[in-house]
Amino acid sequence: MGALLVAMMAVFMAGTGLPLKLWRDAEVYATQVGGQQLVLLEDGTRVSLNTSTRVSIEFKPDLRVVNLESGEALFEVAKDTSRPFVVRVAGSEVLALGTVFSVRLGSGSEIAKSALAVTLIEGQVSVRPAEAGKARGVAPAKPVLMQAGERIRLLSSEGDSAAPATLQIDKPRIEPLMAWKRSEAVFDDVSLADAVAEMNRYHRTPIVLHGDSSLPELRVSGLYRTGDSAGFAKAVAALHGLVVQEHAGRLELTPPH
Repeated sequence: MGALLVAMMAVFMAGTGLPLKLWRDAEVYATQVGGQQLVLLEDGTRVSLNTSTRVSIEFKPDLRVVNLESGEALFEVAKDTSRPFVVRVAGSEVLALGTVFSVRLGSGSEIAKSALAVTLIEGQVSVRPAEAGKARGVAPAKPVLMQAGERIRLLSSEGDSAAPATLQIDKPRIEPLMAWKRSEAVFDDVSLADAVAEMNRYHRTPIVLHGDSSLPELRVSGLYRTGDSAGFAKAVAALHGLVVQEHAGRLELTPPH
């Protein structure tokens, strides 16, 4: 039936003088909370999906496109000069030929308050608005060419969805940012609030802070297993003299009474 339909379409297109073009549905990959997945694309590109991540992938004759809808992914792009590799996310595009970079959508310990972060590990990429000349969503005002070791963080413009995002560029330590590939979270003197936000990405039982305004500002360092919210909560409690209580499906960290 499928072959017959294609043949009929071909006859129709030939009769109308229009070229025959067949479309293939985009491939979709997704991970659950705490899950990870390695996807090997048909061109040899490797895509590592972190927790709560969803991507759709479309390969065209002149372009390789990945739409990152949520979460975080590491891209090890196979070089193909005839087909650029583009990651589209939240109004931005990350354009590459053959390189290694990560894209993260949403907040967490390393990008608190950031809507989008792109970290370049090898090669060179360009981050630009998804629509040329129009900064929409979380996008820079104009294309930015990144060098290896750089991270771009884009912060949403409050109250004006059409305004370009605020752009920050730094050179962080790459190893802590990629620790999730080993199912680890590495903190180097980060606030407790940011550390909790990061750990909560990997478990359905959230950690909640209860106490005065100084509690979220306590500092945390060390290596922890992602998905081990209870172990993290107990370690932090021992470090800062806090109390851990399980209540209403969550872990509450509070100062001692």
